[in-house]
Amino acid sequence: MTGSRIVALGHYQPAKVLTNEDLAAMVDTSDEWIRSRVGIRTRRIAGPEEPVDELAAQAAGKALAGAGLTPDDIDLVLVATSTAVDRSPNMAARVAAKLGMGGAPAVMDINVVCSGFTHALATADHAIRAGSATRALVIGADKMTEITDWNDRTTCVLTGDGAGAAVVEATAEPGIGPVLWGSVPEMGHAVRIEGSPAVFAQEGQSVYRWATTQLPPIARKVCERAGITPEDLAAVVLHQANLRIIDPVAQKIGAVNAVVARDVVDSGNTSAASIPMALSKLVERGEIASGAPVLLFGFGGNLSYAGQVITCP
Repeated sequence: MTGSRIVALGHYQPAKVLTNEDLAAMVDTSDEWIRSRVGIRTRRIAGPEEPVDELAAQAAGKALAGAGLTPDDIDLVLVATSTAVDRSPNMAARVAAKLGMGGAPAVMDINVVCSGFTHALATADHAIRAGSATRALVIGADKMTEITDWNDRTTCVLTGDGAGAAVVEATAEPGIGPVLWGSVPEMGHAVRIEGSPAVFAQEGQSVYRWATTQLPPIARKVCERAGITPEDLAAVVLHQANLRIIDPVAQKIGAVNAVVARDVVDSGNTSAASIPMALSKLVERGEIASGAPVLLFGFGGNLSYAGQVITCP
């Protein structure tokens, strides 16, 4: 085998919906203010009975069903998250246990915050290419509302909860392109989850300027590494941070023929869950043809980024 590909996707969101009107009753904000600044209408809120591993397991189960596989067919579980409360067992081990995996899978968590899923997808691809794994379950799951300061109107309007998952397997024809990843360590303070209890905070203007000016040329290089042009892309799935970031970045990439994921409008910023969840929904709705090239590009926490072009399952 010379590569890997995504064969199935799944996503999960809690049932509880928090609207902009609900938020306006909690803090000094309004539906108009929120929509004009971040483009979000609603977000989903997980309850106490829905910890991160439960969100992840729900999405993973759907992805496995879509692939026609059992949990025992998986030999690597990667969970991208930055909202795990406990350190051990890690989220990947907990998901493996919830799914009843009996095949002794390797289990690892990856914390690169908002770009966690694309980092995890690259890690799975590398492991499969190296012969260390044959089938991987790659999950992005975050319970952002648990680390939200509900008195801070600049951040509480952003966050939501959810999970997305992908089944990745070895293939003769690569379906996951070369990753391009990196970070800006000296600006890592711009997005933070710190303290005890941990609280999410960010310097919104710094993140906005960095994302809209520095990321488009990097995303174009991702396409170059995959051997395609932005015009060839059928879809662009960016981290669902803020509609005011997604739209200008997508435009500057030059993917003029692509569907642009805008799941942030209904789901909010779900950090590592946002890319797989948005991709899973686009595929479920039939908005991307099987075999079409799709750009995945995560960015945010740590001011880190990672992107690759995949073949749509």
